[in-house]
Amino acid sequence: MSVTVGAALKKIAVALLTNPKVLKTIGGIVLGIIIIIIMPIVAIVSIFNGGIEIDTNELQQMVVQNLSAEEQAKLQFVENTMYAIEDGMTAAGFSDQRVTEAQVLYVLALSNYTEQSDFVSKLVDCFAKNQTDVQLINAVNSAFGTDLSAGDFTNVMGSIRAVYIDTSGYIDPSIKNNLDLVEWARQAQSHGWGYVWGTYGEVLSRSRYKDKAQQYPDEVGGYADFIESHWIGGRTSDCVGLIKGYGWLNADTHQVEYGTNGMPDIDADTMYRNASEKGTVDTIPEIPGLAVWYEGHIGIYIGGGKVIEAMGIQYGVVETDLAGRGWTHWLKISYITYLENDMASSPNERKIWDALYTKIGNPYGVAGLMGNLYAESGLQPDNLQDSYESSLGHTDASYTSAVDSGAYARFPTDSAGYGLAQWTVQARKEKLLAYKTAQGCSIADLNMQLNFLMNEMETKFPTVLAKLKTATSVREASDYVLIHFEAPIDQSEFVQRERAVYGNAYYTRYGRTLNTNGVPFQMACNDAADRCAANEEAEVLFCRGH
Repeated sequence: MSVTVGAALKKIAVALLTNPKVLKTIGGIVLGIIIIIIMPIVAIVSIFNGGIEIDTNELQQMVVQNLSAEEQAKLQFVENTMYAIEDGMTAAGFSDQRVTEAQVLYVLALSNYTEQSDFVSKLVDCFAKNQTDVQLINAVNSAFGTDLSAGDFTNVMGSIRAVYIDTSGYIDPSIKNNLDLVEWARQAQSHGWGYVWGTYGEVLSRSRYKDKAQQYPDEVGGYADFIESHWIGGRTSDCVGLIKGYGWLNADTHQVEYGTNGMPDIDADTMYRNASEKGTVDTIPEIPGLAVWYEGHIGIYIGGGKVIEAMGIQYGVVETDLAGRGWTHWLKISYITYLENDMASSPNERKIWDALYTKIGNPYGVAGLMGNLYAESGLQPDNLQDSYESSLGHTDASYTSAVDSGAYARFPTDSAGYGLAQWTVQARKEKLLAYKTAQGCSIADLNMQLNFLMNEMETKFPTVLAKLKTATSVREASDYVLIHFEAPIDQSEFVQRERAVYGNAYYTRYGRTLNTNGVPFQMACNDAADRCAANEEAEVLFCRGH
């Protein structure tokens, strides 16, 4: 059994077998396949007792040695199907997590349908970007004639999603930076990470929990029932651990490796004292990825007046308002590189955002496109490529005026970039000029250029538009626009990162208050609003220093 497929099967099996709520929703032959073929009984017993961490290679050897010929053939078929699903989902542009969702559906519910020649393509076609579990299961039921429950699927996926770390949308996984710290925090909040004193983003197995309870008998052991019923099997951290966990994350293996990447194991107060740039909270600059602090507690400022913090044992990792939480100071974390830019607000940017969002409907896509437009033109529709101003003898204003009046006839052929997207090649500039003439407006008219831009997307670059509508991160959208739409000579990693940073600025300003359906996100304190007002004293105690 291959390492890739073995790891996927292990991930599914461990997630299911360690979640009692999930076990109630799984039945019959499929669970039998997982238990009898995938997991030796000794491993299952050990998992439930929290006595071992699973070694994939050892597990594979144990499985192969104990299978009959019939079982080996069955396992080989499972492996081949898992590979086919992975290949199909990857080719369709889905992330690793969506691949796992498809594999889970196969293993748990659709194994009886694999004899259909088009099984994998039918399953892949059930998936769409920005899709809810209800929409996915409705599509599966329609395609296969099943009667699956979306609620059951959500319960099954809960354990896997809780421990999944997706770095595909990071601005630059190679360096520890403020923007990726924010993405790390957003995932922690959206995946429902828990709070356990002394942890830093690792999965809280039963054995790890026992170690922490012995290490911190008051802070952890005193809340045994709540922790066991809420946080076992998911990722957990304390307040400063949320920052340290990002610092210790190996972006290649997706493992949190203690004490790595120059991030020391320090408490919240020491992190504040070590900061060379800091100030009172009333002076906080609008820089996502700053930390906010009061004595004994620390959180991550994500922009727009919002903070993500590991609030306490009974709260977990939540999003809160900057105001009203008692923060006294902000700081730049000494062990984080701050990717900043001097992007002043453009008078056009809100109008551009709104116009593009109407057509694209995905804040990640709009932000990624706008970051590229900013890099090209500064969002100025009359922008003439700087390097051509001297050779053509024109400024932005004089060039625009000459084109509008007809005095300058070389607009399509002069190879000078112009406008929001810096249209350059002859064919595209000819169409821009014709579009302007048909509209009876200036070549620098913002509305005209936005309409032309979207018309180009729809007719000449439909794959770019499709990517903008389905992108799941600013970086994904930005890179696609850079390579497949703007296509400058320099497409280096530096340029990719720079444009993604620009795009992230627009996402922070306008996009992060919307979900992908254009609806405001709900501010979270887990799922019980009144819990935020309860146990206040305990919450403060168990955020102190960690």
